This record gives sequence, C-alpha cells and structure tokens, in this order.
Amino acid sequence: MTEKENLLSIVPHRNKMLLLSRIKEYNLEERTIEAEYHITEDCLFYDPAAAGVPAWAGFEFIAQAISAFSGIRDRENGIPPKMGFILSVSSMRIGLPFFKTGSTVEIKTKEIGRMDLACTFEGEILLEGRKILEGKLTVMEIEHEQAQAMKKDYHAVE
Repeated sequence: MTEKENLLSIVPHRNKMLLLSRIKEYNLEERTIEAEYHITEDCLFYDPAAAGVPAWAGFEFIAQAISAFSGIRDRENGIPPKMGFILSVSSMRIGLPFFKTGSTVEIKTKEIGRMDLACTFEGEILLEGRKILEGKLTVMEIEHEQAQAMKKDYHAVE
C-alpha cells in the first residue's frame, strides 16, 4: 500500500483538503502520532501573494493528524474510521506568519483527555526541528451515519 493509499484508508479528507503527506510513527498506548505535510501550491490554504500557507492553518494540520490517529486506532480495533469535528482550538501560539512553499512541517499530537466522544489533544508543528506552532484542540468523533444525517439536514436548510 502506498503512503497516500494508507492515508486515504484512515482519514476522510480528499483532494486539496488532505493536509498530510505521511505518517511517521504512532503509539496507541501513549496516544501519540507524528506526521508530515509538504507545503505545495496545491494546498487548500495556499496564498500566492505570500508564496506559502498561512501558519494559522496549522490547526487544521494538527486536526488531520488527530484524525489519522483516530483512524489508525479504529482500524486496529476492526471498526470503520469515524468522522470528527473540531469543537475548540485553544492556547494556540504561532511563531511565524507563513509556511513557505517547498518546506515540510512535522506535526506531533498527544491525546491528553477524553470524555465520551470528545477528546482533547496537545499539538505542535516543527519546521527544521524548531517548534513554530503549538496549541490544544478538542474534537468530537461521530459515527458515519450521524455525519450523513447532519449533512442531509444541513443541505435541507440551505
């Protein structure tokens, strides 16, 4: 299985919304994952005027690493991956304005708390070994059927 096929089997994101290039390692017992994302002009958040991606988009890189962790955990437990939603982003500290095209960021997350379907993760992004972004994300996992029902209700309101 190629790296991309592996990613597509554990996260729901596709095309320009897929903001991970590869999973470096994970540990289900320690509830950690490390991933990478190579910044290109194909990124959904790419800004041609800055020749890069705004660093604030890093929270979505962290969220997708969390999604990959959840997908790996579900696959290991023999169940289909769940959808997830970001409930909150807090304590975000960003040390530069943009990720430049051609750079590769390293994304690290650790689950620090769980209550029912809501999980809190600490995340950080490193560039050339230097931490340039950190924060906490709280996410909620939902079953695929719930996501489909929410999507149907959303379209009914439009």
